Amino acid sequence: MEFGSVVQFLENKTILITGATGFLAKILLEKILRVQPNVKKIYLLLRAADTKSASQRLQNEILGKDLFILLKEKWGADLNSFISKKIVLVPGDISYDDDLGVKDSDLREEIWSQLDVAVNLAATTNFYERYDVALGINTMGAKHVLCFAKKCVKLKVLVHVSTAYVAGEREGLILETAFGRGDALNGVSGLDIDEEKRLVDQKLNELRAEGATSEAIKEAMKDMGIERAKVYGWPNTYVFTKAMGEMLVGDLKENLSVAIIRPSIVTSTLKEPFPGWVEGIRTIDSLAIGYAKGRLTFFLGDITGIIDVIPADMVVNAIAVAMVAHANRPFDDAIYQVGSSVRNPLTYSNLQDFGFDYFTENPWTGKDGKPVKVGKIKVLSSMANFHRYMAIRYLLLLKGLEVANTAFCHYFEDTYRDLNRKIKFVMKLVELYRPYLFFRGVFDDMNTEKLRMAAEENNIETDMFYFDPKGIVWEDYFTKIHIPGVVKYEFK
Repeated sequence: MEFGSVVQFLENKTILITGATGFLAKILLEKILRVQPNVKKIYLLLRAADTKSASQRLQNEILGKDLFILLKEKWGADLNSFISKKIVLVPGDISYDDDLGVKDSDLREEIWSQLDVAVNLAATTNFYERYDVALGINTMGAKHVLCFAKKCVKLKVLVHVSTAYVAGEREGLILETAFGRGDALNGVSGLDIDEEKRLVDQKLNELRAEGATSEAIKEAMKDMGIERAKVYGWPNTYVFTKAMGEMLVGDLKENLSVAIIRPSIVTSTLKEPFPGWVEGIRTIDSLAIGYAKGRLTFFLGDITGIIDVIPADMVVNAIAVAMVAHANRPFDDAIYQVGSSVRNPLTYSNLQDFGFDYFTENPWTGKDGKPVKVGKIKVLSSMANFHRYMAIRYLLLLKGLEVANTAFCHYFEDTYRDLNRKIKFVMKLVELYRPYLFFRGVFDDMNTEKLRMAAEENNIETDMFYFDPKGIVWEDYFTKIHIPGVVKYEFK
């Protein structure tokens, strides 16, 4: 595989980024503007009613973040002028079949005639999202972006960002292979995406005809997503709809150059633009927050199991290199799993130790002004053990408190509420993460390693576009970078 400089490739290019207010999209935007200020234009697709609303989102949800501090230092008072020359706001929505909901016909024509690269980062990552919403964004949205990209006469490559967990609950070495709509997946055949869309529309029409409230419709759609995912062997709505999105991209791409990036669990930045930037509570960070605040003293899982995490800047760098490597190469096999479980495995036991060490040295201060003392989490190795432990240790106590609270005129109200909140918190996390706490797979990254090696052989800027997980020292990363970043940006 031969390709040239990433920085040179980006010069004078026009790039479309969807999902522009998302975590990875912001990091990609910052990286491009920082390393190649001579990029021609970056079109940002934002869900907004008009340009004014899109501009407000740009300022509040993107440029207003600490992430852009290096650009602000570099450009100073000229930043707004620089941004106005490089960024074009595109109000729209990938769930719209009609040209991504872009109403400005002149702007559409401009993009179709000038675009060099499209990067689809738009997604809803909520595990229990409404099925209609997740299907519209993660599945049909992928199709809509692809169809839009096909109209771009100069387009060199479409990069579609998925997730490694489209694999479902497989075990062993999970390969970087594609799957199509006709495949038998997770031991089940017969998945028909058009039928899934029809079932959603039918269910929504039935609910509305019955006069269901908006809240009832929301809950029904959430339940339907989980139900349909489990029918075909996926643990939640998010990974199910992302898998279907991949199927559509693979089936419909024809002679368009497409690279699919499958990151594992994405965490805070390792190096750029500075270590530890994070936004939104990432998958494992809800556990850290609960633990630090004393709400999580026990949990469920295989303590020796491998958890696959990868810093966000490494994912963005892999996106950039894949973009260059697959420009104008429509027939290349281009699926890249970007993770750490094969080359630099991390275990839940490691995470437990890192969290204990950090929060022992740097305890969280509670609302009462007192530091929260943490201990080692008790880890239960099976669902049976978990339910037994909950019943003996907490549910009986909660029931007793409920009776006493009633008998003594709500004297124990605060104690009862606190315990009930802790129990609900743990139960929610267990239900949410159970499939991953006993995950038995590791993600093959041979294609990704070949991409990295090709970059080295071609003397590409590997110091600038690094994505080798072997270079991560996990203890230093978690105790000195990631956890402090989560505390700074996400603890409330």
